Amino acid sequence: MILVNKKEFQGRDYLSLKDYTPDEILYMLHVAKGLKEETKAGVAHPILQGKNLAMIFTKSSTRTRVSFEVGMEQLGGHALFLSDRDIQIGRGEPIKDTARVLARMVDGIMIRTFSHQDVVDLAEYADVPVINGLTDTFHPTQVLADLLTIQEHKHQIAGLKLGFIGDGNNMAHSLMNAAKLGMHIVIASPNGYQPDPGIVAEAQTKAKKGGGLVEIVEDPMVAAKDADVLYTDVWASMGQEEEAAIRAKAFAGYQVNAETLKAANPKAIVLHCLPAHRGEEITEEVLEGPQSVVFDEAENRLHAHKAILALLM
Repeated sequence: MILVNKKEFQGRDYLSLKDYTPDEILYMLHVAKGLKEETKAGVAHPILQGKNLAMIFTKSSTRTRVSFEVGMEQLGGHALFLSDRDIQIGRGEPIKDTARVLARMVDGIMIRTFSHQDVVDLAEYADVPVINGLTDTFHPTQVLADLLTIQEHKHQIAGLKLGFIGDGNNMAHSLMNAAKLGMHIVIASPNGYQPDPGIVAEAQTKAKKGGGLVEIVEDPMVAAKDADVLYTDVWASMGQEEEAAIRAKAFAGYQVNAETLKAANPKAIVLHCLPAHRGEEITEEVLEGPQSVVFDEAENRLHAHKAILALLM
């Protein structure tokens, strides 16, 4: 069974990659890789025997729910699914009260919600690890799975160019925070839909220290040119459904398609955090093509999340 060194991790929150050093992120990937290899080999690793994870969902989910629930079981623990329709938080109970009650009953809390401040508040009042399963600002659990996938297929992270084409959303924000591992990350978004300037500035500073680079551009072909990794996401995220028609016009030239792929490195891989709107932000041809690794990426949510759980709890 893989030896998990919890010394620098146990009891910490996982709200954003901003909070972790490059070496810590690389160690998390090392643990994820080891857990994946053991899972494939049928080797049990009950690292969290007797531990319980509360999972709060105010946004719907496929990959986040299944990966954390199955992950806890494979680690020997138990996960409780808590919809906002089923617990008092959905009826107005303050986050700080929910945090303090749950922390007395479980060993960790994962939350997938809208407001990032809610997650920050939850972490402030809960004295067990809090994991950000997604907010409108960051999606750090997804990015750890993305990095694991890049590492598997490109055998490196530092020195690669990642071109993200689409909305300057939580995925763009989270990917920028991975630039401190030595990546060149270019985010291409239309004017009015670019990432938060404050998050960009902080990511650029940290990237520079790690030998990486973060650029924000409008031209999607600038992001695609010679990219080792092409990444996209839906144009309208959960909670933005009423903007879908307006966004479809704004993002009309921001599709990952055969032309985009041709501009990238010939050996580029294509990532998408899913669910995908085929024919909008990405074509069926590219999503199902030989350079797409989106389903490896989706599977790696399980292994990356297990690493987070095993280290923090």
